[in-house]
Amino acid sequence: MPELTDIADLEPQLANCRDYWLGWGAQERQDGDPSLFRSGLADGQLNGVMRLRDADRAEEAVAEAVKRFDGLPFTWWVGPDSAPDVRRRLVDGGARAEGSIPIMAVRTDQVLHAAGPDALRVQPLGDSVAELSDWVRTYSPSFGLAPELHDDLVRIERERTDAARITRFAGRLDGRTVGTALLYVAHGVAGIYVVTTDSSRRRQGIGAVLTQAAVQAARENGLRVATLQATGDGAPVYRRLGFSIVGEYELFEVPAPEPAQ
Repeated sequence: MPELTDIADLEPQLANCRDYWLGWGAQERQDGDPSLFRSGLADGQLNGVMRLRDADRAEEAVAEAVKRFDGLPFTWWVGPDSAPDVRRRLVDGGARAEGSIPIMAVRTDQVLHAAGPDALRVQPLGDSVAELSDWVRTYSPSFGLAPELHDDLVRIERERTDAARITRFAGRLDGRTVGTALLYVAHGVAGIYVVTTDSSRRRQGIGAVLTQAAVQAARENGLRVATLQATGDGAPVYRRLGFSIVGEYELFEVPAPEPAQ
C-alpha cells in the first residue's frame, strides 16, 4: 500500500488504530461489523468494540457484544469509521459516555525537536522476556492496569501475531526504564502507542523524546505520516511536537442488560 502523505486522510489512520487494538484480542478478534477484540483480562481498556458501520444493527450489535464479552468490562469506541448515527443509538440504549480522545497526526518530516534529560537513552527493546516484563511494568501504572495483570500482559505482548509491525522503545536513565513508546506500522502510516513516563519523572520531556524517536524510526523507514490517540495530559505535548487534531473517538461503557424478573 502507498504511504499516506496527507494527515487529513483519516481512513488509513483509523485502520492502523483498529489493527493495533485488535492485536490485543488474545481470546477473540473480529475485523467485521462490528470490529471487536477480547483479551480476556478484567480491564475495560483491553476489551472493546472498535467500529460499527451499520447503525441499524446497533441494538443487535450491543446484545452480541455483551454476550461475547460475557461479564468482562469493555469499551465501545465511536470514531469517524463508525456510522454517523451509532453514537445516538448507543446513548438511547443506555450506554454511558466515558469521555473522548483526539486523533492527532503529523508529517514525519515536520516533527519539532524535543529536549529531555541529557542522560536519557532511548533504544528499541530487545527480544528478552526480562526486557519486555520491565517495559510492561513501566507502562502499566500510567494506564491504571492492576499489578496482578502483569504476567498476562507480558504473555499477550509476547504472543501478538502482528509482532513484525511493532517496534517498542524504552527510555532509560541511570540504567532504569522511565518511559515507553511503541511504533506500529500498518496501512502506510506510523501508529504511535504506549507513550508513558514514570510518575517520578514526568514533566521532563521524556514522553516527547520517546514520541520523537518513534516518529524518526518511522521516517527512516519511508513513512510520511504518524498518527496517535492522545490523552488529556498527552495532547499538549504532541501539539508542541507539531501534531494536529484530525478527528476524535468517543468512548462508551455499555451496561449489561437487566436480568429478567
